[in-house]
Amino acid sequence: MATLTVRIRPETHRKLQKMAQSSGKSLPEVLERAIGEYERQQFLAGCNAAFERLRQNPDDWAHEMEERAAWDVTLSDGAETERAS
Repeated sequence: MATLTVRIRPETHRKLQKMAQSSGKSLPEVLERAIGEYERQQFLAGCNAAFERLRQNPDDWAHEMEERAAWDVTLSDGAETERAS
């Protein structure tokens, strides 16, 4: 596995070490998980912001609600019954 050097503050390094020790994971594993969690948070924040913008536009939001209503009918199309048999 290739490695790179990243500069972080000493306090951040101490926090990573403490987290690694308490979790039983290696420092790179803890860092990887933390970055993955931050990435997910950023993604969800972007989704929330996009939906908020969508809700601010009455025409676009009405179209979204129409589309959701159209998809809702698929919930009762009997597919669950077919799979169970």
